[in-house]
Amino acid sequence: MLSFPAMGWSGVAWGQTVADVQVGVLQYRGGGDWYANPTAVPNLVRFCNEEMGMELSADVPYVEVGSTELFNHPWLHMTGHGNVVLSNRESEQLRSYLQSGGFLHISDNYGMDPYVRAAMAKVFPDLDWVEVPFDHPVYHQQYDFSEGLPKIHEHDDLPPRGFGLFHDGRLVCFYDHECDLGDGWEDPQVHRDSKEVRLAALRMGANLIRYAMGGAEGL
Repeated sequence: MLSFPAMGWSGVAWGQTVADVQVGVLQYRGGGDWYANPTAVPNLVRFCNEEMGMELSADVPYVEVGSTELFNHPWLHMTGHGNVVLSNRESEQLRSYLQSGGFLHISDNYGMDPYVRAAMAKVFPDLDWVEVPFDHPVYHQQYDFSEGLPKIHEHDDLPPRGFGLFHDGRLVCFYDHECDLGDGWEDPQVHRDSKEVRLAALRMGANLIRYAMGGAEGL
């Protein structure tokens, strides 16, 4: 069983095992459908457990962005198609979570881009999105993605791009755009993606979770 590294936040301590750890889905205000892709993260957790032996908790809760429950989850997934609104308090809470060792994965489910950029600018007003280089460890955990993100869904038929926010040199937020990893994690009958496409999405998602857990220059 893998051991989760010591963290400077309340959710994880020395000796805690991965089986004790829950990942979660971020719940936000503004009218955007934060609840999109309900089977996505549970399927990703199942993949991590079966293919990587991580034994993560199968329970994947929705976590309100302003809640102290943030600090009980080392990895959070955020998705949707529309508006995202964060209050000043929520922005401060999310910033504290990320600065304390948490990790946020944002997957644009199409139409979310301008809203999530504005929201995250409130969280980190002094940070700019940068395209994560293909040699970054997040692309080379259990699985190698030497050319960056896989293309999962068409959207505007542009190349998939992975953007990041870095705090003190650590990647704290990874944003997939023109990719839609979350759709690729859904049950097969939802989008009828090929096995190859779903596998690529799940493998990249597994890399994100493993990176957040401190694997290969994660934390």
